[in-house]
Formats: sequence, structure tokens, C-alpha cells
Amino acid sequence: MTQGAPAADAAPPPGDGGLPPVWPAIRRVVEAFDRASMVVIVLAMAAMTLMVSLQVFWRYVLSSSIDSADEVSRLFFVWVIFLAIPHGIKYAVHVGIDLLVMNLSPRNKDRLFRLVSVASAVLMAAIFWAAWVATQDKWQELMPTLPITAGVYYVAVLVCAAHSFVHLVLHAWLGPRIWEGRLS
Repeated sequence: MTQGAPAADAAPPPGDGGLPPVWPAIRRVVEAFDRASMVVIVLAMAAMTLMVSLQVFWRYVLSSSIDSADEVSRLFFVWVIFLAIPHGIKYAVHVGIDLLVMNLSPRNKDRLFRLVSVASAVLMAAIFWAAWVATQDKWQELMPTLPITAGVYYVAVLVCAAHSFVHLVLHAWLGPRIWEGRLS
């Protein structure tokens, strides 16, 4: 706390101090899901890199092509992007314009952060619903070069929206500092 700042405007200390008793259990579940998501991201990135590398090799060395290479690499790319979004939300590191926010008191920054988190959670719920409808609509449709449903693209959006919703609700409930010091 800086000298001259009212005690009510001081930001809460990092860590679990002042958080509800159920928080450690919630944190363990959410962090386990985050770790699982990160493993899938790494595996999908590796698979995408391998597929693109194999396609380059096939095309330029063997003068042939892998029919489904573009579709498979695009599928992995979509999954990586949508699985990574909640990780940015968790630490509030997405790009934003903060000219107004930087001039607010710590208390008002916290209030605005929570308000935006609630609004964003509502938006994620709407995205989840739209993705659910799109997934059902596309489920019978197969990809052109693979015997896999085209709905699998929308499943990535469903997972992203649900995972993001959880982080946004936690931010709205417990504030912007709940993950401070826990970059993993």
C-alpha cells in the first residue's frame, strides 16, 4: 500500500488469504483441467508440426502428396487455438486497451474487472449454446478427405467456451488476483 492511499483502495494480497474455504478444492480441479488442456495443446501442436513436415517431405522429396494433410493440420490448428484461449483468460493477458483502466483506483479497477468478467461469462455461455447448435447441425457431415465428422471443429469451441466460462466466473467471484504467482 502506498502512503496516502486509503486502506479501502489497497489491492488484496496475493495468495489464498481472504478467499473462501472451498477455494483450494476448486483451484485443484481447475488447475488439473488446465494441465490436461495444456498437454492436449502440446500434443496437437506436435501432431500439426509433424503433419506439415511430412506433407513438405512428401511433396518436395517424393513428388507426391498426403490427401488429408491440409485438413488434419487445420483441425489441429483450430483445436490448439481454442484450447489456448482459456489460458490467456486465466491470467488476463489478452490484448486490451487500458487507457481508462490505468487511471482508476485499485478498488474501481477490481470492480470493473469483475463486471467485465461477468459480461464475458455471459458471452461465453452464448457462444457455448451457439457452438452446441452448430455441432449438432454439422455432426452428420463428414470431412472431405477424412471419415470424421465435421462437428469436431465445433467441439473445440464448446470446450473453449466451457473452460473460459469457468475462469471468467472465478474472476468475477474472487477477483483478478486469484492466479497471481501461479504461472504454470
